[in-house]
Amino acid sequence: MNKFGKGMGQGQGSGPGTGQGQGSGAGGGRGRNKGGAYGTGGFCICTKCGEKISHQQGIKCTSLKCPECGHTMIREEMVQDKK
Repeated sequence: MNKFGKGMGQGQGSGPGTGQGQGSGAGGGRGRNKGGAYGTGGFCICTKCGEKISHQQGIKCTSLKCPECGHTMIREEMVQDKK
């Protein structure tokens, strides 16, 4: 996950009509999840029926389907951050 934004730089020309040079862009965006990873623990929950399962490291909650109703799961911290 990249926690820096993409900046647009403007080069300083170093030759006649070339316009090549070092960019001076400004980045600094925090990226997804407000720039913070949620770590290895926690739970995946279903926002439809409330089913809760343990989060497994390396597997995104959004790639899982609820075992009760088949709805897409979401990381519990994502729901808490929206409140």
